[in-house]
Amino acid sequence: MEHLRTFKTLTLLTISQHWMPVRCVQPRYCSDLANTKVTPRERRVTGTLDKFKNQLSSGPTFQDFIKGVSVPKTCAKDGQYSQKHAYLSEDLKMGNSRKVYFETYGCQMNVNDTEIAWSILQKKGYQRTLTLNEADVVLLVTCSIREKAEQTIWNRLQHLTAMKKKRLKTHTPMKIGILGCMAERLKTEVLEREKLVDVLAGPDAYRDLPRLLTVAYDGHQASNILLSLEETYADIMPVHHAPQGYSAFVSIMRGCDNMCSYCIVPFTRGRERSRPVSSILEEIRVLSDQGVKEVTLLGQNVNSYRDMSEEHFGGSDLTKLSQGFKTVYRTKQGGLRFSDLLDRVSRIDPDMRIRFTSPHPKDFPDEVLHLIAERGNICKQIHLPAQSGSSQVLKAMRRGYTREAYLDLVENIKRIIPEVSLSSDFISGFCGETEDDHQQTLSLIREVGYNLGFLFTYSMRKKTHAYHQLQDDVPAEVKRRRLEECVSVFREEAARVNAALIGNTQLVLVEGESKRSAKDLCGRTDGNIKVIFPKEDVAVQTAESNTAPINTGDYVLVKILSANSQCLRGRALAHSSLRDE
Repeated sequence: MEHLRTFKTLTLLTISQHWMPVRCVQPRYCSDLANTKVTPRERRVTGTLDKFKNQLSSGPTFQDFIKGVSVPKTCAKDGQYSQKHAYLSEDLKMGNSRKVYFETYGCQMNVNDTEIAWSILQKKGYQRTLTLNEADVVLLVTCSIREKAEQTIWNRLQHLTAMKKKRLKTHTPMKIGILGCMAERLKTEVLEREKLVDVLAGPDAYRDLPRLLTVAYDGHQASNILLSLEETYADIMPVHHAPQGYSAFVSIMRGCDNMCSYCIVPFTRGRERSRPVSSILEEIRVLSDQGVKEVTLLGQNVNSYRDMSEEHFGGSDLTKLSQGFKTVYRTKQGGLRFSDLLDRVSRIDPDMRIRFTSPHPKDFPDEVLHLIAERGNICKQIHLPAQSGSSQVLKAMRRGYTREAYLDLVENIKRIIPEVSLSSDFISGFCGETEDDHQQTLSLIREVGYNLGFLFTYSMRKKTHAYHQLQDDVPAEVKRRRLEECVSVFREEAARVNAALIGNTQLVLVEGESKRSAKDLCGRTDGNIKVIFPKEDVAVQTAESNTAPINTGDYVLVKILSANSQCLRGRALAHSSLRDE
């Protein structure tokens, strides 16, 4: 793997005053005037400049003006020296029991980012509240994937600002912060638009939150939105807040190198970098000890994971892609790959389910598929984002595959994992999409047979390749109509796929009560399909007469009695476990 020179993240501090840079200009002398007689006035000017330079070199530093102490230097791993922010003492960065309220929008990666940010603030003495009216700090963890998601945040900021103005009369004014992708993408607009925000922190700046909040409470806006080539938060143990503690999400890598033409992620979350395998395994062991029954590995391109943190992880082996797939970047080599990580994770706790999202179809070589088929605790469910069923549109999207290559991969997956469940993403109305392209997408949905999908109309994002090179030429009403047709076909096929499970017995991990009835419980199958069944005591084990109630986090065997496109319905037969399967 080619080693890239990385630079330490610098911190940006945006405040209301403007600094005027001072530049010391050196006097320059032309060679043809070297022998010209110097006048007394010129000698006085030169002497004054020399004296001023000597005073600057021996005088007080910027830190002396701020705090009057020297700045300690610490030796970094690469032999370079870095300076700590001595002008803000650790005491000033403490939260002093201020209450923080989080609102999380978008993908599961943002859920994980919330847990990381909270872990950092908790160690600084902040408290978390689930009641907005009690909050001293409100942090919105944002998404920029689609325009609608951003508009939701703008509307929310208006509401929060109204609350903030009411709080100005109290001794603890409310501070509002934007975290995540929207902070990086719309930094200028967020800070200047009606002055709605006090703190802005990009996806790689959560370690800086205590300092940023300290600056905000001193009356200034504070911002750090720089992306990093290194940050993975590997040393930070997230504070997991999964429902009743039965499941958790574990981030294994950040950023993305794929550069799909519609996608903003590489610009809001930066280049792809993987978390060391040792820290991932440590976090999952802790979760296992806490009784967590299901872990989902997270990443923007989760199955392109590559750990180069140890010297012996190197090597000359090139990355193996799915057959017929290619990338816009040069083929990488060496490191521990996703199959290595998946192997090690699955061995930690045989009774813990392992899922992963969101993958790219290009990173499903046969060794990954065979591992999924062999391990009982790696779920037989694969998210396979297609985005379109037209090779022409896929090329414009820079997805790196054709319709035919995608269908060949689906066939290979079903051959190696016969009981697999497939889900996907689709975008309706991408640049240049014709009616024929749309029909090809509908036919792909029918041919594959997914049981779960995420479908959206195309939303042009600034900075992307499509923004600079393509035209958003599909009318909004056409986009909506095509999306509705895709959703309709998707539901028809999901109903057909789910109906095939009627009469089967499925192992279900119980999530809790059904949202529609306290008399029912709900959970999910290995294939990630929701199952609803009556709340009643069942046999402790199959063929036993002793019964016990069903609790959240239990595995139970459920016989499927009916199905629709959204879920399955059945009746619990007995308690069970992954070891019993």
